[in-house]
Amino acid sequence: MLDFFYQYGLFAAKALTWVLAIGFVIALIANAAMRPKKGANRLNLEDVSADLHQQQQQLQMACALNDAERKQLKQQFKAAAKADKKAQDDRARLYVLDFNGSMDAHEVSGLSREITGLLQLAKAGDEVLVRLESGGGVVHGYGLGAAELARIKAHGLKLTVAVDKVAASGGYMMACVAERIIAAPFAIVGSIGVVAQMPNFNKFLKNKDIDVELHTAGAFKRTLTLFGENDDAGRAKFQQELEVIHHRFKDFIAQNRPALALEKVATGEHWLGTDALELGLVDELSTSSEYLLSQSGNKRVIRLHYQPKKNLKDKLSQAVELGISRAVLKFISAAQRPFS
Repeated sequence: MLDFFYQYGLFAAKALTWVLAIGFVIALIANAAMRPKKGANRLNLEDVSADLHQQQQQLQMACALNDAERKQLKQQFKAAAKADKKAQDDRARLYVLDFNGSMDAHEVSGLSREITGLLQLAKAGDEVLVRLESGGGVVHGYGLGAAELARIKAHGLKLTVAVDKVAASGGYMMACVAERIIAAPFAIVGSIGVVAQMPNFNKFLKNKDIDVELHTAGAFKRTLTLFGENDDAGRAKFQQELEVIHHRFKDFIAQNRPALALEKVATGEHWLGTDALELGLVDELSTSSEYLLSQSGNKRVIRLHYQPKKNLKDKLSQAVELGISRAVLKFISAAQRPFS
């Protein structure tokens, strides 16, 4: 009997220890997640021209035929570094921003912080290159993105946009703010149009004897609905709203690229970079990497990147999203693999 109580007490003590330990860990995680952190969000600066210069020197050293040639290169690099240090402050700067826009254009908030930062640093004669990738999305989000880019020109800085993959619809709305647009030959450009679609479950609900009541104050407070029965008046009003947005879109394009034959390109179509150049949608065929390399010789290239601090929820959701994406890619890869 005493042995039983001894074993029971030992088990209870171990169980209580585990419960307390788990509770302590949970409390630490919760406290860390809730506690505000200093310097949570930061604006990072990267000296791209210095990185390119260092890469060039490393490649030259690797290709040297012998020790004598390597020694001579080191002396040349040392002398060039002294001269470059004196001239560095006098060189114009090329600031680089990256914008990869999603459907809801939530990335505009980070772009806004980056632009605010560079406007605090930039001087007259400096240039800003925005590497823009977006297939478009919500009107208000990309309208704000275009307005943010317009701040750069309003401060007297030269603005160039580089499109390596896609700048369509709202993405092109942002790109056309630039004084100069460069695009890769097979980049997708254009799509100056407006589209909206939604499912309607009214017939399905009626078949299930489910009624939907929709009450509004104002004739067009709601035009089309998901669950109610849509009518021709609502459809006509919805189409009218799309036409108004398209008209404003075209006006914006015309204001920023007045030489463009608008009626020819504002059809909602998109083109590859080579055709976009002929139509006047872009000004030059090049990749952003080539443009940076060509400018790094006489300009100091600085990349600005806003990095928000991720909380525990963001990290977990990102991990789950990454895991799902990898699983889907593996499934697609396996499905496309030919049978042996």
